[in-house]
Amino acid sequence: MKHPANPLCRPRSARRPSGFTLLELLVVMVIIGLLASIIAPQYFGQIGKSNVKVARAQIEALGQALDQYRLDVGRYPTSEQGLVALRIAPTDVPKWRGPYLKRDVPLDPWGLAYQYKAPGQHGDYDLLSLGSDGQPGGEGEASDVTSW
Repeated sequence: MKHPANPLCRPRSARRPSGFTLLELLVVMVIIGLLASIIAPQYFGQIGKSNVKVARAQIEALGQALDQYRLDVGRYPTSEQGLVALRIAPTDVPKWRGPYLKRDVPLDPWGLAYQYKAPGQHGDYDLLSLGSDGQPGGEGEASDVTSW
């Protein structure tokens, strides 16, 4: 025979319902909110740094394609031909052996086109991203990323 004082022996209807109280749920939500407020700024700060790294890597890859173009053609594409000349042969360039990029010319990590000038003020060509603000100069994530 079962002992009536044992809580495991009570009928199901007499047991306390299982689950969380409203107070327990609120405490857990407050803890999660505190953790998010500490971690989120650090995480989003890293996103800006990674965008700059991606822009530098893309400028380096575009620079290699431009160098290959110059080896084949004998000069860099003009500013008018632009970076499109790495994918599509200009009509007045018979020595073109491209495409020099596997895909279309990418946009920078902020969704803007890379700026290309040839001849450049800093070398045979200038290749740059204007950063997150899309304006020359700036600081941090808004600073220019350049090929020179």
